[in-house]
Amino acid sequence: MGRSGVNGQLDLLLLASLGAGEAHGYALIARIHERSGARFELQEGSVYPALHKLEAAGWAASRWADAAARRRVYSLTTAGRTELERRTREWNGFASGVRGVLGAAQ
Repeated sequence: MGRSGVNGQLDLLLLASLGAGEAHGYALIARIHERSGARFELQEGSVYPALHKLEAAGWAASRWADAAARRRVYSLTTAGRTELERRTREWNGFASGVRGVLGAAQ
């Protein structure tokens, strides 16, 4: 999937990654890269604005972590978990429809 396809689903990818546990932005990028089988290489310039958007929507929360390097750590809120579930259902329905169309084309 090209970059525009990933960017169209960036919120869902970040919500799902946060569902696996809190993390700072770079760790989320690495988690998504690993879980996608290295198919998705997200850039900090798109991830951090998306994280701020999720936080503004109330779907993510952040705090400063006290570590060797001070980092902002993000976590999924209860509203974020609900949104993740909703978007996952929506995505699964879309993917099912695409599989049906692709199967019919063969």
